[in-house]
Amino acid sequence: MRRGRKLLFENVTFQVHAGHRVGLVGANGSGKTSLFMLLLGELEADDGDVQIIRGARIAHVSQESPHGRQSALDHVMDGDEELRSLQAAIRESEREEAAETLHDLYERMDQIDGFAAEARAARLLHGLGFEEAQYHSPVDEFSGGWRMRLNLARALMCRSDILLLDEPTNHLDLPAILWLEQWLRRYRGSLLLVSHDRDFLDSVCTRIAHLERETIRLYSGNYSSFEEHRSADLARQEAMYTRQQKEIQHLQAYVDRFRYKASKARQAQSRVKMLEKMKRIVPAHVDSPFHFRFDEPDRQPQHLAQLEDVSAGYSHPVLEGVDLLISAGDRIGLLGVNGAGKSTLVKALADGSTLLDGRRTVSRETRIGYFAQHQLDLLIPTQSPLEHLRALSPGDRESELRRYLGGFGFTGDRIFDPISPFSGGEKARLVLALMIRQRPNLLLLDEPTNHLDLDMRQALSMALAEYSGAIVVISHDRHLLRSVCDELLIVHGGGVARFDRSLDEYSAWLQEQQPETGPGQKKTARKESATQSTRKDRRRQEAQRRLELKPLSDRVRDLEHQMGEQRARLDRIEEKLADASLYSDPGRLDELTGLMRDQAGLKSSIAQMESDWLEACEALEQAAGRAEPG
Repeated sequence: MRRGRKLLFENVTFQVHAGHRVGLVGANGSGKTSLFMLLLGELEADDGDVQIIRGARIAHVSQESPHGRQSALDHVMDGDEELRSLQAAIRESEREEAAETLHDLYERMDQIDGFAAEARAARLLHGLGFEEAQYHSPVDEFSGGWRMRLNLARALMCRSDILLLDEPTNHLDLPAILWLEQWLRRYRGSLLLVSHDRDFLDSVCTRIAHLERETIRLYSGNYSSFEEHRSADLARQEAMYTRQQKEIQHLQAYVDRFRYKASKARQAQSRVKMLEKMKRIVPAHVDSPFHFRFDEPDRQPQHLAQLEDVSAGYSHPVLEGVDLLISAGDRIGLLGVNGAGKSTLVKALADGSTLLDGRRTVSRETRIGYFAQHQLDLLIPTQSPLEHLRALSPGDRESELRRYLGGFGFTGDRIFDPISPFSGGEKARLVLALMIRQRPNLLLLDEPTNHLDLDMRQALSMALAEYSGAIVVISHDRHLLRSVCDELLIVHGGGVARFDRSLDEYSAWLQEQQPETGPGQKKTARKESATQSTRKDRRRQEAQRRLELKPLSDRVRDLEHQMGEQRARLDRIEEKLADASLYSDPGRLDELTGLMRDQAGLKSSIAQMESDWLEACEALEQAAGRAEPG
């Protein structure tokens, strides 16, 4: 199959059966969307045959934003074309009083469960985050993102044999994504799915189709299984092997910081497990075009930003009584449904623009790097990536700026092109590149992975995992949250509190928040009232608890920072010791001796720091246990 002069793939043969859930992965432009268009009959293959079982119903999500005064519920129900056809035929037969025809139509309606169709459509809307009061609202009253959710619900409403989903999570928050995962796991037809969310692919898919080098290869298992198989394939390619080892060694050096007595500290154990998983993932992305890291911030104050008794919102408060202290090295993930106030909280930290009451304090040495989707619109369309970067670094050489942009996938003449025709992913990469170049010590990230493909998401996760500054991140990408965050906060019910469960338990927590019905409803209302009356006290207790633990957590962060610096010095020395001429040249004997002495000293120093760090982690863990309420 070709698009214009470009060959997308050739000599491709594979089958998809009922019950198969296939994830399509591959670089942008490899042909994923074209394959969907081929199956829909919108494009034709240049050679070969596409065979679809006769009478199969194919459902897909329309990319056109719907409009009109039709209700949300009716728009979704239109997804079941046979249902709508039967309903029209029944109305016509009732007018004509054709009893025999009506009997047959009613029987068919019963066979397709048509009399419960409205309830089925309502369940889809509820699962995708719509309130019951919105079911009968006109489509025109919804924003663009919510209209795309309506299109997704409409596709799911179709009783299809084949379901094609192209980035279905783009306009969803995490609760809606978790619901969609469960729905798709129950789907009995053939599912073909394009997604850049690795946890979503892992949860849903039974096979992965990888589009690469003008072919499509089908792997059994989910996305993690695909990565393992692909890692083994790449390791057998000698040209890639050397680069792969460099990536693994870099991560191993980071893991080594936590290797001593890891069984004695839960915090150390958790970090090592996360990094070991990253080490397994890296080989599958070794040929990624994206490679970048954060430079060390110029300064790292202990206390970066603080909110005290803050009310935040717009014309009316969305959050009230917020007490939050962000200190050096904090790595916080924000959870909560759409509209709960996560972005409102981040904006209050970033520039105070949503602050209605209370106090916001920022250290003089705090340098904030703020990423949000609206910043893509602040780029200058007529300027190139190089021009944008040169405005930030006017004194740097062009070769250095080109090298830097290359780490974000901007190479060749692309760095000189105006950005106006760039895709959303390319613009997001450029905004991230510009933010990172400013060497912030506090990162505020609001959905940083939107528009980014799997390789770029992995590169960002690795860079953030090694970043020494503080992070507050909103993301529906669970892999990013697991890789980056040490602490989770829940934004819920107009407040902010620590989420004491793991990320994997978030789905269960959401279920617990569903209101009860029947006899238990009054009990739930009383419980909610009591919860609201004590919420502010709990928030103050949480803030006080964090302040009491701060000296211990500061000690942990300080040791991590020192170990990072010492490890970097050791890496530089060992690079010099790898020079063969150092050993063969008698005139460099003193240099060799000095390097070996420095190497031994640094190894001893790092070992002692690791021991001190472990003790500090244990002290922090014990203090946190004593401070737990109840």
